[in-house]
Amino acid sequence: MSKRALKAYLSKLPKKALEEQLLELYEKFTPVKTYYDFAFNPKEDKLVQEAKAKISNEYFPLNRRRPKARRSVAQKYLKHFIKLGVDPHLIADVMCFNLEIAQTFSMEKNVPDSFYKSMLNSFNEVIQFTTVQGILPDFKERILKIYTETQKQQWLYEDDFSKALDIIDQ
Repeated sequence: MSKRALKAYLSKLPKKALEEQLLELYEKFTPVKTYYDFAFNPKEDKLVQEAKAKISNEYFPLNRRRPKARRSVAQKYLKHFIKLGVDPHLIADVMCFNLEIAQTFSMEKNVPDSFYKSMLNSFNEVIQFTTVQGILPDFKERILKIYTETQKQQWLYEDDFSKALDIIDQ
């Protein structure tokens, strides 16, 4: 069904029928429930703290012996936050946190080359996101700190990290 056809259908429905359909959607589909729960009671700080705890647990687990160090966990949260419309400052904060916790992890552990490539992608994403959202000045110092740490730890793809920073200078 096209958006146009849906609009026409909805405009013909009586208010009571429309309310019933919305309630049915809310009960049947978890994404609809999640959206309305967030829209009417946005506890952004709680969501961010939960995400940070999960990301931290990926690198420094509390319940298991071996860290998994999966970038996908952070990406899942970030995608979800963007979809919900969470404040861009909070999203950028989680993006930076992910890189910072990964840097702490890489100091203590021997990590594979794919880890560095993955973190380069995250670094590029945080720069792109903050630039597009117009909040780069608020995060510039933190991003530069992350970059400096990559150089200090001699991460692979040093040139690519440096190229990513060129966007900041423009």
